[in-house]
Amino acid sequence: MDPAKVHQRSPSEGHDAAFRELMLHDAQKSLSHELGRLVKTAPPGQESSIRAQFDGFERLFARFLQETGPSVKWEDIATLPSEAIKPYSELQTSFSKEAIKSMLDRLVVLKLNGGLGTSMGCTGTKSLISVRNELTFLDLTVQQIENLNIAYGANVPLVLMNSFNTDEETEQTLRKYGKMKVEIHTFNQSRYPRINRESLLPVARSCVEDTDSSVKGLSNTECWYPPGHGDVYESLNNSKLLGKFIEQGKKYVFISNIDNLGATADLGILNFLLNPRESPAPEFVMEVTDKTRADVKGGTLVQYGGKLRLLEIAQVPKDRVDEFKSVSKFKIFNTNNLWVSLEAMNRVVENHSLHMEIIVNPKTLDNGLNVIQLETAVGAAIKNFEGAIGINVPRRRFLPVKTTSDLLVIMSNLYSLKHGSLEMNPKRSFPAVPLVKLGNSFTKVKDFLSRFASIPDMLELDHLTVSGDVTFGRGVSLKGTVIIIANHGDRIDIPPGAILENKIVSGNLRILDH
Repeated sequence: MDPAKVHQRSPSEGHDAAFRELMLHDAQKSLSHELGRLVKTAPPGQESSIRAQFDGFERLFARFLQETGPSVKWEDIATLPSEAIKPYSELQTSFSKEAIKSMLDRLVVLKLNGGLGTSMGCTGTKSLISVRNELTFLDLTVQQIENLNIAYGANVPLVLMNSFNTDEETEQTLRKYGKMKVEIHTFNQSRYPRINRESLLPVARSCVEDTDSSVKGLSNTECWYPPGHGDVYESLNNSKLLGKFIEQGKKYVFISNIDNLGATADLGILNFLLNPRESPAPEFVMEVTDKTRADVKGGTLVQYGGKLRLLEIAQVPKDRVDEFKSVSKFKIFNTNNLWVSLEAMNRVVENHSLHMEIIVNPKTLDNGLNVIQLETAVGAAIKNFEGAIGINVPRRRFLPVKTTSDLLVIMSNLYSLKHGSLEMNPKRSFPAVPLVKLGNSFTKVKDFLSRFASIPDMLELDHLTVSGDVTFGRGVSLKGTVIIIANHGDRIDIPPGAILENKIVSGNLRILDH
């Protein structure tokens, strides 16, 4: 049985409805039986934790079986009402020190820390990659929170949602922050079983990580996956931290990706939530920002069924993709900086009303086995909360580092570092970040660093494209649009002190005006 087809087929197609109902019931029953067997293999003391995770997986799997057809009908998407997106410029930004302390004491900062550095050629936890002045993503995050706590006498806790891929390495690293004025908590997102595409049953034979999977050519670790950052709501609740923070009087949690260096705790947004002019305050705020041609694949907010909803490109019909990418029709995109009421989060988790679109992620494992992963995205929960809105924030709050192209921008003189936060160089005459595209020779961080004797001056750069075997000498300056293409077999060494302004550099080191 092909689950992808089951998921996409409308009820009127294929099998008789009664037969289909019986088939889905059997699939759910078989899965439940297998999960029960897996729980019995849990290490001592972990049975209840694993059972709670499996309960969440069973609910997700049941929806996967039952929800057919597209998750969005394009013709039902309505224009966003004007009040759905609030301009950041309308927020109050000046407060007394006492008011700031009062607000910060009701805030929790949570960073999504489940990812590996594979997109940058690294094997370990992504947040432990050095990004600026030998400081890692995690170092910068801890510095930011500590600075707030010291400056205002506040107690903002930092919470890290790890995955089973990042937990051990992160926990070892946290020891070095023991004397810093920041309370750090960690919890793991769920560990869900990969499902055989044909049988719809878990591939794993045991919950113990270092056991044999009983599947030829497959380790037990490969039988499991972290189910996307939409799992944060259930996992935070399962960790007991959600209840603990509510008991302490915390009101909102600010959730963001740990690799977004622009995602700092914002007092204007926090004040908007804690001291609303119109009552009641939104239970959920999504930071959005203006879309450029570089962001056309990013999810956007739409009005659907009377509620705000996150629309991702995977949900868009093929004949509407160009319309979705249009900067004129869908003007904003989701930064994945989210502010959520803790009490509201507790409510939707406890009453099982949390509904997020399922992302079906097919994979082929190293031994050739076809499996599926069921995932969710944290921003898709926006439709489950009352009064949810978007706030259109400046681009500076969206500085993700996904590739070495992003890393070059962050390491350059476009930014300075202050208390763990990046600030645009005031000498930059316009606020837009240059578009940088580095080729495959720069993909791995180690290779990237070896190709720069020093990071170029990029204060006046608009666009940089580099392809092939290219190195940069010390003190190079890049201005305007610079394109450097080394053909296969050629090498280009940009000499020390070179100033390239609106130039095309080709394979034989000819430098042309652009």
